[in-house]
Amino acid sequence: MTSITEVARKFFEACEAGKGWQECSLYCETDATFSSQAEPLVGVKSLHEYTDWMKGLLTFVADGRYELRSFGTDDERKSVCAYGIFYGTHTGPAGPCPPTGQSVETDYVYVMDFQGEKIRHMTKIWNAGIAMKQLGWV
Repeated sequence: MTSITEVARKFFEACEAGKGWQECSLYCETDATFSSQAEPLVGVKSLHEYTDWMKGLLTFVADGRYELRSFGTDDERKSVCAYGIFYGTHTGPAGPCPPTGQSVETDYVYVMDFQGEKIRHMTKIWNAGIAMKQLGWV
């Protein structure tokens, strides 16, 4: 039996590396949902969409990387939280505007809720406004 902590860690690493749904789906329910109050993610409702959004982000923030600062499991609630800091520079050819050459250092939290050994829902807590300013997008 695999622990939810192990599944969450593998998902987190795959998602943050821009592996997209193809790899991340191994750790999720097929219809896993997603929510976030961050403006760039308002229309993203499935974990499939979010993991592919991250894959796309890493095409124009090609040096995107994370520092994992905290990782905790709440067995009673079948939930795992990961707190990280994302770093990167907008250098790629795509994105919301031409490359700015500006960098970002932004805090975020993933709250992954489980059904059995698979993620059924994930919430991303992130102040996107500050990140967008750092990148020169607003």
